[in-house]
Amino acid sequence: MGLQVIQVGAFGAEDVAVALDGADEGCVYTGTEDGAIHRVSHDGGTVEKVADTGGRPLGIEWTPSGRLVVCDARRGLLGVDPWTGGVEELAATVDGTPMQFCNNAAVAGDGTVYFSDSSTVHPIDRWKAEMVEVTGTGRLLRRSPDGAVTVVGDGLDFANGVALAADDAWVVVAETSRRRLTRFWLTGPKAGQREAFADDLPGYPDNISRGSDGLVWVAAASPRDGLVEAIQRGPVWLRRSITKVPDALQPAPKRTVRVLAYDADGRLVHDLSVEKEAHGDTFHMVTGVREHDGRVWLGSLHEPAVALLTR
Repeated sequence: MGLQVIQVGAFGAEDVAVALDGADEGCVYTGTEDGAIHRVSHDGGTVEKVADTGGRPLGIEWTPSGRLVVCDARRGLLGVDPWTGGVEELAATVDGTPMQFCNNAAVAGDGTVYFSDSSTVHPIDRWKAEMVEVTGTGRLLRRSPDGAVTVVGDGLDFANGVALAADDAWVVVAETSRRRLTRFWLTGPKAGQREAFADDLPGYPDNISRGSDGLVWVAAASPRDGLVEAIQRGPVWLRRSITKVPDALQPAPKRTVRVLAYDADGRLVHDLSVEKEAHGDTFHMVTGVREHDGRVWLGSLHEPAVALLTR
């Protein structure tokens, strides 16, 4: 297992989405810390800036109409035209209150967008605080084609990645701080119910996506950390005090490149990792993953690059 690292020219290429048709078929899109949306050619040879959200883009998805849906941590849910650079606000509030931390999304066949708001307490700049405090205020939200925004599920622990079933019968959301994936049934006899999809993951799940192979792919940003989880179990005053010490003294994500893939029954199918020796430690903290036609693309909150797993 190897890794091809492709520089995009800006820091924090957090998620990746592959164009499925049109003039840019096979190209990869990503958003960076400076607000830019970039198009990367299928071979990684060219990178161009196509839009600017004016915020901090995270999750990025395609709509049936051929536009991008971007979860912007500062501005909310946005629609982006990758050819004109136009940016439209799709949802910035829930019941009149601004979203704190719009994170990742999945789009149904009818254009309904399911997306996560990681916390109602901490914004993206305080993601480490959300991780250790475990406020339990994350939400899975739904934007209907008519623009209405509703809550599908709340009480989530650092709601993060979102993925839909191929038939839109269910949606899975990653709960990063608890190392688990939770499924919400949308249709059928279980409609309205939530259940465990995969639990006790070996790492902390970030963005997730359904690949062209039908599997739910999971970016494992960091392996399990016993110190972090000991703090999470501590009293509230301890958890809050940890987040006030200098960054250098706080627990930090361990450098790793790892992705997982699960079938519709929550069974682990792939566990792919790349040793540092195979890529010179040039990439770490995988926060975005996208499988398309056997190729697995990666994004990272802490890298000025995207990457492609090579086998």
